[in-house]
Amino acid sequence: MTPAMPRFATDILYVITDLELGGVPLHLERLARAMRDRGKRVSVVSLSPAGPVGRLLKEHGVEVASCDGCCGWDVRVVRRLARIIADRRPEIVHSLLFHANVAARWAARSAGFDSSRIVCEVQTVEVERKWHLLVDRFTHAGCRLTIGNSPSVIEHLATHARIPRDRLRLVRGGIDPTGVRVADPIARGALGLAENARIVLWVGRLDPVKGLDILIDAFARLRNADDVHLLLAGNGPLHEQLSRRVEALGQTHRVHLLGSRNDVPSLLRSADIFAFPSMTEGLPNALLEAMAARCPIITTNVPGCRDLIAHMETGLVVPYGDTSALAEGLQLLLSDRGLAARLGAAASASVSRDWHVDSMIKAYLAVYCEVSAAPRASSAIV
Repeated sequence: MTPAMPRFATDILYVITDLELGGVPLHLERLARAMRDRGKRVSVVSLSPAGPVGRLLKEHGVEVASCDGCCGWDVRVVRRLARIIADRRPEIVHSLLFHANVAARWAARSAGFDSSRIVCEVQTVEVERKWHLLVDRFTHAGCRLTIGNSPSVIEHLATHARIPRDRLRLVRGGIDPTGVRVADPIARGALGLAENARIVLWVGRLDPVKGLDILIDAFARLRNADDVHLLLAGNGPLHEQLSRRVEALGQTHRVHLLGSRNDVPSLLRSADIFAFPSMTEGLPNALLEAMAARCPIITTNVPGCRDLIAHMETGLVVPYGDTSALAEGLQLLLSDRGLAARLGAAASASVSRDWHVDSMIKAYLAVYCEVSAAPRASSAIV
């Protein structure tokens, strides 16, 4: 008897907390487009108003809906999401980010949707909101599997959220490095800098977990570095606070808050160093893109970052919160250009070998196949 072929889901509904500019929404945008290009019927639901990534998805022909939530705990989104699930009846619901995961579990129950067809995804190691782990511990049974995007995330969920390992799946994050590698560098003059200026770059959301106050303090300690400039590309709640810190340190002529940029690949290709001193991450796309750009990298020994960067092999790794160590690492990369070039080249090779988007998409397809083939279960959260 010929064995049955594995059944692949062809209809996927993605649910996410918001579609603002950020690592996870942009990751979802790439994932949804990749699945659509592979013949899947794909749609996306945001608990919050759709935002700029929602507009980007629509421009690429992906259906986007919103539950119009006004805040993280607007419970009305559960009812609205349940209605969408009941009307749409997808084969698989795949949610990303904490609030979306919780909403998807409860909305599916309300809609009578089979919990064995729900996949939830966690993309960060929670250290600042430990109660998220408690909620996940008691609601994870409302989905078939929980995906983590790095070994550190999987270990954290197993140890601290106590999700059984047989309900966890590792799907390593990944990018297509081509877009970064072919980007044209930005002339120094276009950034308001002298042509001989050297650039230390950071990219992301101006958020307390990113360690930007430590980075600014470390940068101010650099010696013989009048030609070195720190560029912070991104927006967020810390913008005014960081501006005041830069002014207090007398660094306004060397530290520049660029705001949101749509030319990050070109910025990366222009940078002499990429600094990423986060307190916690899942698997940061900004770091992956810096690796693809062959940037010499200095980052922190925290989950997510240490999954990507090995000290003195693909970059420099320093303890989080250690301003002196961060300053010394920056000084080393600025002074030893041979070391900087070697680390940048090794990081770029690592992206192509270990963190390519093609491998990531194959891993997602394997998860969807597993979920589609599994026996159906009840939709109750236990």
